Amino acid sequence: MDDYQIKQVEKIEDPIWEAIGGGINSFNEEQAGSENARRICFVVYDPEEKVAGGVIALAYWNWLYIDLMWLRPELRRKGYGARLLALAEDEARKHGAEHVYLDTFSFQAPEFYKKQGYRVYGELQDFPKGFQRYFMTKDL
Repeated sequence: MDDYQIKQVEKIEDPIWEAIGGGINSFNEEQAGSENARRICFVVYDPEEKVAGGVIALAYWNWLYIDLMWLRPELRRKGYGARLLALAEDEARKHGAEHVYLDTFSFQAPEFYKKQGYRVYGELQDFPKGFQRYFMTKDL
């Protein structure tokens, strides 16, 4: 195999990330055009200005990806999750998103997302063992 070597890397340093991430991003742009990626983040702060929850998402091409969403237990079932999701979706629409996708585990919030209009398009059994991982989507 020529002079190339494969080595395991325990800690991914910025130059490695930039080479691999930059390489795939360049290839993707050549194939599908500029993704016009935009990070979206809304945060819930408690009265002491500490983070009590939030949503981190990425809008690119005409899609929104909900990467992370979390709330402290005392804020759940009080409308904060629905508000965070709606804010992220509205912000993504402003940037041309027409669809949204996410993944969640059976022990997290699949029913919450279904109430927000999401549907399951894929499922992995025993991920982790005894649970499922759901892939969900909806049109914006």
